[in-house]
Amino acid sequence: MTDIRSDSLPMPDQARLLAMLRSTGVEHSPAQSSGADTRPQERHAMLSYGAVTGLLTGLLLVLALAGLMLGSVHIPAPTALGVIVNAVLGMELVPATWRDVYTTIIIETRAPRVILAGAVGATLAATGMTIQAIVRNPLAGPSMLGVSSGAATGAVVAMRWGLVGLGAFSLHLSAFAGALVTLVSVFWVARTGGSMSPTRLVLAGIAMSSVLGALTSLLVLTSPDPQMAARVLFWTLGSFGSAQWKLLPLPVAALIIGLGVMLVQARRLNLLMAGDESATALGLDVNRFRQSMFVLTAALTGVMVAVSGVIGFVGLIVPHIVRFLVGADHRRALPVVALVGASFTIGADMVARSVISPLELPVGIITALVGGPFFIWLLRRDAKGRHA
Repeated sequence: MTDIRSDSLPMPDQARLLAMLRSTGVEHSPAQSSGADTRPQERHAMLSYGAVTGLLTGLLLVLALAGLMLGSVHIPAPTALGVIVNAVLGMELVPATWRDVYTTIIIETRAPRVILAGAVGATLAATGMTIQAIVRNPLAGPSMLGVSSGAATGAVVAMRWGLVGLGAFSLHLSAFAGALVTLVSVFWVARTGGSMSPTRLVLAGIAMSSVLGALTSLLVLTSPDPQMAARVLFWTLGSFGSAQWKLLPLPVAALIIGLGVMLVQARRLNLLMAGDESATALGLDVNRFRQSMFVLTAALTGVMVAVSGVIGFVGLIVPHIVRFLVGADHRRALPVVALVGASFTIGADMVARSVISPLELPVGIITALVGGPFFIWLLRRDAKGRHA
């Protein structure tokens, strides 16, 4: 197993990051104290970051439009734009020359699906970046605490015994309850002497995932419903097919609140990446901060799994792509990782809907086919780096 305490940054990068964190502002940087003018470099960096953010925002909008267009019924781009413009403005600004069924398909089915896919992808990607910082391991992801397995087990319990009194909300509530119970159990197992180490926490999460996976399989195999296995398989591999407007407030609110908290704590996340000793020397209560961020990321993961099923690899591969584009500073990387994560899941959902249209594949299959090879490459790169 990869050492969970391994640094996610090379030593020169850590030294530069630590120097940046110790500084209180640009005016105290070494370059300026020596008389060097850093304004051109800063301006270039800002323009580069702005250009990357603008391009990624444009990509997200293009993929969102494509998500409204593509499916078992193809809708032309001008029609999709016209429907959205009229719906947002509440008036017929664009003459409705299209069939009414197009409006129904976009407003009632595809628009909430695109929004849900974007919210889930953005949240999982930001959560993955945060988890990789707090455990200082680039191979960590949102499912490492067993929360995803707990949510899946909670949903299977609801399906197994027909606990659907509230319709679709029953499944989501059961999944979130399973995630919450799993989180409490993992923290109880990992906590020793009033504190918990990242290593114990991850090992407890892995053990809990194995137990819950076996329990889920047992519930499916002993179910009298012959269709139970197919429904559980589809749900545990992730899907946005159940998206409805009434289900969107929870994941959207979780994204806004969770990303806001992460941005507020971005400097402390940078401190952790510089090492526990350095972070403590700079005034950070490492154990307390790490525990609070574990609770936040686990809660966000539980919410997303509850509304979409288990969608793997988003929180693992997207942070690496973003660090390559804009660097490891969380103040800059977190907004970008949300954009890339949203684009990735919207694109994966489009592929899942199009490959065997009018049927659709679980989204988790598409993300695994993309993320699996990327994960293998990361493992190989990490192994080569250790033996270099």
